[in-house]
Formats: sequence, structure tokens, C-alpha cells
Amino acid sequence: MERSEAYGFSGAMSGAFLLSCLLFAAVSRRQRGPYMDEVFHVPQAQAYCHGRFLQWDPMITTLPGLYLVSVGLVKPAAWLLGWTGSVVCSVGMLRFINLLFSAGNFYLLYLLLFKIHHKNKAVSGFQRILSTLILAMFPTLYFFTFLYYTDPGSVFFTLFAYLMCLYGNHKTSALLGFCGFMFRQTNIVWTVFCAGNVVAEKLNEAWKTELQKKKDEKVSSKKGSFSDLTRILQFLIKYLISPKNLFTLTSLTWPYITLVIIFFGFVFINGGIVVGDRSSHEACLHFPQLFYFLSFTVFFSFPHLLTPGKIRKFLLSLRKHPVQYSLITIISLFLVWKFTYVHKYLLADNRHYTFYVWRKVFQRHELVKYVLVPFYIFAGWTFTDTLKSKSIFWILMYFVCLLAVTVPQKLLEFRYFILPFLIYRLNIPFPSMYRQLLELAFYIIVNAVTFYLFLNRTFRWENSDEIQRFMW
Repeated sequence: MERSEAYGFSGAMSGAFLLSCLLFAAVSRRQRGPYMDEVFHVPQAQAYCHGRFLQWDPMITTLPGLYLVSVGLVKPAAWLLGWTGSVVCSVGMLRFINLLFSAGNFYLLYLLLFKIHHKNKAVSGFQRILSTLILAMFPTLYFFTFLYYTDPGSVFFTLFAYLMCLYGNHKTSALLGFCGFMFRQTNIVWTVFCAGNVVAEKLNEAWKTELQKKKDEKVSSKKGSFSDLTRILQFLIKYLISPKNLFTLTSLTWPYITLVIIFFGFVFINGGIVVGDRSSHEACLHFPQLFYFLSFTVFFSFPHLLTPGKIRKFLLSLRKHPVQYSLITIISLFLVWKFTYVHKYLLADNRHYTFYVWRKVFQRHELVKYVLVPFYIFAGWTFTDTLKSKSIFWILMYFVCLLAVTVPQKLLEFRYFILPFLIYRLNIPFPSMYRQLLELAFYIIVNAVTFYLFLNRTFRWENSDEIQRFMW
């Protein structure tokens, strides 16, 4: 990092942290007590603070990583600074843990952007800092910096594991992946993603060697063609049935394999992936979740994905491959018809964006969910098109992980999209400065509106005296 870039990064990170501290003070002043899921998380962390490690709230569905880290940070700080009484493990103190995770995420996002795009000499230090600031202010993640939720810590350990994987420190990466798993069980998918990075790199090297042998350089440039896909699948099968290749891949990824084995052992002993209350977190094949994620990504990355050039390119692709797109449309319509699920929380809880999206869009008419299929197809195309700089094996591996982390979820919850979105956004080519600034301005507006609604537009339910606040 050059000196000017170091100064710029330090200024951006300090400014972002100062702004977060001001927002943190406003949130803590307006909402002093636990709110929403904090009602479960805060008492559980406080029980751990008092040494009651066997006490467990059955309504909590995640492992105790957040509470263990909180106690590990707060207790030594209280001892060093002489804090006593109710201030130790208070609501404000516990929320502050996520503010620290947010600062850590800022630094990790910068390091990841630097590592992933280090070969692109055209990218300036200012662009890296600007992209880091944009991703750190990603609205769905940024909001939960100020509440005692698992999201900032979950993102921190997962991004840290990904960074260590890219640097080849796979034992450290698997250990950090275990920490991420302790925050949210579905993070095991991103451990598989880290292993997949290693596998994809080896496959890409072997694929290039295969092409060189056949002197068929054109094949690698036709990622979208059916013949190319068939050839790649044949190559995959041939490569993976080789004992020598399997031994090489296993020797490289054994730390991740060990963690996955531990995960399956946990699922077997626990009787499922969910800890505590399972009635509201039943796994199912909810394939439209992939369509919702793609739409979510287009919405938050519209300066890059929803451009006139992209639309023209998509229409040209549509004209050139009508049979493939017709088949995709039929499959998509079938998936929407047979695999759309509506969680009871989605219909009942009017404190979330998803409630209004579902009511204002999907519940307007029974046919709306089918009418949106062409947009889903465009979203999927433009999403994949921005990843064309990655190898075909990386893309296949990412989509497998994306399906694994979204499809089993019955509840439409934007928080579940945070990690797949960030990993996608980290890996696309750097956009122009204008588009980055437009994206940053959009994130600032969305955050400002969300915080305004949360802090100032409170309301009450008919059957409750508690103040309700609007949130993600």
C-alpha cells in the first residue's frame, strides 16, 4: 500500500467509524432496551456474562459464537477499566461489539479487494478505498451494525476465512470458518466455497493444459455455449475420477473437509441444522429464493447490472439463442409454480421491508409471480455476465454454494443474502468511478431512509403496548 493510499484508507475508515459511532449513539438513545431478536440474544449473552453457560433459550436457533466472543471481549475490558454493575454486558455494551466487527469488516473488505484484483494495474488506490466504503455501507449489513445480531460477526469471520484461503493459509481459513459456523450454521457453505476456490484453481490449470494440448484456444472463450458446457462437464468427470487428482485435491483441502465432517457430525447429533426452535425454520426446496436473490442483487447493484448496454446485450443474446431461453423460461415458470413458499412471518410481521415487498408486489395478483420470470432471467443473465472474468469452474462452484445457502430457506429474509452478495460484489471487475459514486449515493439514501424510519416513525400494534420500529 502506497503512503497516499494508506492515508486515504485511514481517513475513510476513521470517518466511517465516526459516523457509525454517531448513529450508534442515536440508536441507543432511542431504543435503550432489546428489540426484535435482541430479546433473545441479549439475555443469553448476559447469562454467559454471569457464568451461566448451561442456560439456553430454546427460541434461539444459532450456535453461541456471538455470546462467547462477547464475553471474551467484554469481561477483560471490564476488568482492565474497572467497570462494575449493570454496565458490564449491558445492551449498549453488547451492541458495541458489532460496531467493532463493522470496523473489522471494513478492513477485511479492503484487503479482499486488494488481493482479488491485485493483477489489475488500472485500478487506483482511490477506487479500492471507494469500493471498500461502498461495501461497508451495504444497507442490509450496515443496519445490523447497531443492534445485537449475529450478522456483523458472521460476516467478519467468513470474510476473514475467505481472505486466508486466497493467501493459501487453509488451516487458518478452516479455523476461522469454524468461528463463522458458530455464529450461523449456514456459514458452512462458505467453508465449502473456500475449498471450492482451491479446487477451481486446480481445475482451471488442468483445463488450460487440456486446451493447449488440443490447440483449441477458442473453446475457453465460449463460456455460454452448450457445446462448451458439454466439453467442460466431460473434462470434470474425467479429472475427478482420477485417484491421483482426487488425492491432490484432498491433500490441499483437508482442513475444510475436516470442518465439513464436524458439521455433519453436529447435524447428526443435533437432529438437524437448527438449534432450539425449529418450527419456524424448516428446510424446503424453495427455488424462487434464487430469483429473489438475483432481483435483490440487481436492485443494489443497478449502476453495474441495469444499464442500457447490458439490456441491449441481453436482447441480442435472446435473439441468438431463442431455444435455450425458451427452455429456461419453462423451467423457471415450473419452479415458481411448484416451489413457491410463503412463510407465516412474511405475512404477519409488518416491521420489515419484505412484508411490504410481498404485499405490494406479489399479492397484487396471482399471476404477478409468473410475470416476473422474464425479469428473473435477465437478472440471472446480467449477474452471470459480470462474472465472466472468473473461470468457468469458479462460477460453477459459486452457483452451487449460492443454491445451497438460499434455496433451503423458507423465509424470504434479506439478511440471508448478505454474504452471497458481498462475495459476488468483491469478485466482479471494478466499475467506472461514476458508477461507483452512484452506487455509494444510492446506499447512503437507502441507509438514511431506513434509519429515519427506524428512529422516528414508530407505531404500535393493536394487541400490544410496545413501541414497534421499522427495520430490515
